[in-house]
Amino acid sequence: MNVKALILGLLLAVPALPVLAQGFADMGRAVEGFALPRPGPFTFPADHGAHPGFRIEWWYLTASLTGPDGTPYGAQWTLFRTALAPGEGEGWSSPQLWMGHAAVTTPDRHLYAERLARGGIGQAGVTADPFSAWIDDWQMTGRAAPGADALSALDLTAKGDAFSYALSLDATGPLVAQGDGGYSVKSAAGQASRYYSQPFYGVTGEVTIDESAIPVTGQAWLDREWSSQPLAPDQTGWDWFSLMFDDGSRLMGFRLRDAGEGFTSATWIAADGTPTPMPPGALRVTPLREADVAERSVPVEWRVELPAKAVDVTVRAVNPSAWMGTLVPYWEGPIRIEGSHSGRGYLEMTGY
Repeated sequence: MNVKALILGLLLAVPALPVLAQGFADMGRAVEGFALPRPGPFTFPADHGAHPGFRIEWWYLTASLTGPDGTPYGAQWTLFRTALAPGEGEGWSSPQLWMGHAAVTTPDRHLYAERLARGGIGQAGVTADPFSAWIDDWQMTGRAAPGADALSALDLTAKGDAFSYALSLDATGPLVAQGDGGYSVKSAAGQASRYYSQPFYGVTGEVTIDESAIPVTGQAWLDREWSSQPLAPDQTGWDWFSLMFDDGSRLMGFRLRDAGEGFTSATWIAADGTPTPMPPGALRVTPLREADVAERSVPVEWRVELPAKAVDVTVRAVNPSAWMGTLVPYWEGPIRIEGSHSGRGYLEMTGY
């Protein structure tokens, strides 16, 4: 048995493994004993670190990049934490489980890798100040100047079988609280998470594909989110958009799908970083075209409307086949934006 198979066996041998084994829909299951998110201010730098009293958490970065010849690229780096029970523990007694995803997307290729780890043994984790997040040799490392926010400057590395990247990220704007001051409601029934973003990174670095190094520049977006039941029991997945407009403004929006019209939420972010949370239903997202991906039909072109800010755009996948065939599969890839606003961003779709 190879090392990855051994780790997977150890992870899945644990009874009632919540998110990793059962998929995103399991996020709608209530589990007693875990903390629930509450409205209130964030505490930095502490909130950049882990929250082991909550069941689900992630550090999620996506980058829209361009090579010297104008070719668009996408890069993803995500560290997920999920817990069997609240709290920490030493060694193999730790109830914390970790999963890492990394990917590089081109117009005709989507390369991805996955790492799995148990908490308590040093294989994966996060420290808040100085900031560092890691799983095996994948690293998201802070290099913030004294007195600056710990996430204001990051170095990012990851690699898979046919790709790797080394990127430097520098924030040109502030952290942004999503929802009501960082309290992000996910359903009419009131399920919620704590959620903030850093949507203003400039990026330089290098992407390597099949041992060919490509210098890249671009923009990146980091999401931080934690909860214990972020979905309602009848919600089966989401369509999440991070839109970086050429005029410097930003839009975060998502639709959580159920048997009806679903639940939408959005935050308009001005170029100076000022957020305006939108009421449920203010965002409209309409699939325009689907593609056959991994033996399922997935929307890869959308109309996104936010009338309150005169947004009416079409977003198209750079690569419609950007499927993450990981333990919990989903679609994740860079997008191009045209219409009332132009720009680029990322789209994540789960539950298809």
